[in-house]
Amino acid sequence: MDFLYIKALHIIFVVCWFAGLFYIVRLFIYQTEANQKTEAEKNVLVPQFQMMQKRLWYGITWPSAILTMVFGFWMYFLNFDYYLHQPWMMLKLFFVGVLFIYQLRCQVIFNKMKTNSYTGKSFGLRLFNEVATILLFAIVFLVTVKSTGSLVWGGLGLVILTAIIMTATFIYKKKREKKNN
Repeated sequence: MDFLYIKALHIIFVVCWFAGLFYIVRLFIYQTEANQKTEAEKNVLVPQFQMMQKRLWYGITWPSAILTMVFGFWMYFLNFDYYLHQPWMMLKLFFVGVLFIYQLRCQVIFNKMKTNSYTGKSFGLRLFNEVATILLFAIVFLVTVKSTGSLVWGGLGLVILTAIIMTATFIYKKKREKKNN
């Protein structure tokens, strides 16, 4: 198969993988908040969110993660000599490894959500959801710029992005608290 077709499939499954990761944590948040509602609302909402989580997780997120890896490693091995000597690629693979650990952490939360035994708060999940955003920025910038030469600036950019996201999350929390009071 031509390299560009493999690359296109890799990108498509990366997009699907991230979409699944972003949405699954939103569903975790919704289920966590549904558990705070009246018993009647809870009995309707929680099973609905659990069904949506199962379909998303096993129908989109895991298959996309696996196919992202398959096409990514296929591209890597087709250009092994090139990628092996590219520092940006090694750093990208590190961030992809962190992303995969994030996915495994989501699996742990998913398993607890299935049994309604997750004890975390929705605010913690909101913060956790932003980890995927930060990883997305890091990976896309590395692949696009193909340089670790400006690693200091890139790292500083990630720190600033993280600060902005966390600040926005805290502001959102405060507004929700005011609205609920």
